[in-house]
Amino acid sequence: MNIILFDDPTIRQNLLPLTFTRPVAEIRVGILTIAEKWQQQSGAATSYLTQPYLQQKYSQQPGAQHVYVNGALCPDEALVARVKQLKTGEALYENNLLLALHTGEQQFATIDELLNYIPARKQEVASCTTIKEVWEIFTQNGAQIRADFQLLTAGRQSQPVNDKHTIVYNEENIFIEEGAKIRAAVLNAEDGPIYIGKNTQVQEGALIKGPFALCEGSHVNMGGKMRGDVTVGPHSKVGGEISASVILGYSNKGHDGFLGNSVLGEWCNLGADTNTSNLKNNYAQVKLWNYARGGFKNTGQQFCGLIMGDHSKCGINTMFNTGTLVGVGANIFGSGFPRNFIPSFSWGGAAGFETFQLHKVYEVAEKVMERRHKVLDDTEKVILTEIFNQTQQYRVWDAKA
Repeated sequence: MNIILFDDPTIRQNLLPLTFTRPVAEIRVGILTIAEKWQQQSGAATSYLTQPYLQQKYSQQPGAQHVYVNGALCPDEALVARVKQLKTGEALYENNLLLALHTGEQQFATIDELLNYIPARKQEVASCTTIKEVWEIFTQNGAQIRADFQLLTAGRQSQPVNDKHTIVYNEENIFIEEGAKIRAAVLNAEDGPIYIGKNTQVQEGALIKGPFALCEGSHVNMGGKMRGDVTVGPHSKVGGEISASVILGYSNKGHDGFLGNSVLGEWCNLGADTNTSNLKNNYAQVKLWNYARGGFKNTGQQFCGLIMGDHSKCGINTMFNTGTLVGVGANIFGSGFPRNFIPSFSWGGAAGFETFQLHKVYEVAEKVMERRHKVLDDTEKVILTEIFNQTQQYRVWDAKA
């Protein structure tokens, strides 16, 4: 069976700016990305049906029997079994949302072709976990850490802590991969599991409360306070105080400051003492910019902090107001609170913005990626160029110039 993870158009719009640079299934929630969950649970090959400008990087692979699966759908054992039981022409739905479709040998070139296909038989799924809104990445993160922890550690033996100065609570709920280094930390897994990935570091004085995931090659710096429901994606560095947040990977929040109920994309950097507000002074529900609506949307959440797209950065002492959304390739600095919606390729802060030109974005990205032994190649530049063009309408100062 060849599983092809497709972008539902409405869901993809709601997950912007994170889905400007990746298919929906490449979003990390829990320990794994959604695509990795399907690979682990199904044992099948997985690939993508995504936006044309992303398809070169995230391709659709050939196979004999194709099953198209909604890229926002988080699998569990029962759901994977139902997908595997589908016959050609059969589909799974949740209400009117297509979850999975078995097309046999037929493959689609576009998402529209897929959605116009009329299944021979429809089956309803009573309940499932789908990531349909950006804030659901952090609201579902604790539950997904628990599920991924069981998946990744079943039948395996954790590495020992090997440090007499580290304090551990509920050790059976802690799993440490090979190459991890832990020194003089506190690991409290009484309220949820703690997963410490390969070749990671937990430095002196770090306080970690589960559910928590530290993915491969990442560091918790000295004195870092991880307050639960936190995922630190691969090759990232974190410090200060973090609560109920997801860092997709290759990003740094290495210094003091608070990050709560937030999601950071890849190649982001928060300057020292950056703080995010995640609760309004009047305790009202938080509104967040939504690209599909072209305006602010009520999240229904009392706690919501910062959503930041790939390749965005902020300077020291930056203050983000409750419910701030930052696009791709933005550079934010200066005193005061910047606006709650910062378009992609913005340069500035509370005093005003101008356009962060593409060649300058490339220069920064090349230096940042080189530090992680990655290359900003032509494929990546094509993607960033397309996003720059797609988001021009939001940079209103260009129109006024």
